[in-house]
Amino acid sequence: MSGIRIRPAQPREAPALSALALRSKAHWGYDQAFLVACIDDLTVDPKDCDGERLIVAEFAGTLAGFAQLAGSPPAGELLNLWVDPAYMGHGIGRQLFETLCNLARSLGFRKLTIDSDPHAEAFYRHMGAIRIGEAQSTVDPERALPLLEITL
Repeated sequence: MSGIRIRPAQPREAPALSALALRSKAHWGYDQAFLVACIDDLTVDPKDCDGERLIVAEFAGTLAGFAQLAGSPPAGELLNLWVDPAYMGHGIGRQLFETLCNLARSLGFRKLTIDSDPHAEAFYRHMGAIRIGEAQSTVDPERALPLLEITL
């Protein structure tokens, strides 16, 4: 899909980004109770829209996805990567991932970990990440998430 613009997130976009993350999570068929439990984890704080570590993908003036970097070099975390379901399958996730990895490299990061949703593990592996274990879900203590790592 051409015409995608990647840019820093703006604080005023935090509510729209939070809603986008929830729509993206819901796309995988989770029940309403689980989605409600995920709201805190999926809420973007306006202060995180610092002009550097949270980027958005925009298509035709519409927010299509976002990604967020956390941590301190040399090891960090891909904290969020969400694509609006209307734009899934059009390369937006790839563009966000590649842009975030380039940003991380420029800031001195050498590795990023990813606590992946099980439905997104194949995407991250396709992008070059390897599974290094499991991480406990912050929403359901009995749920294990794929823990991945990418070397930059």
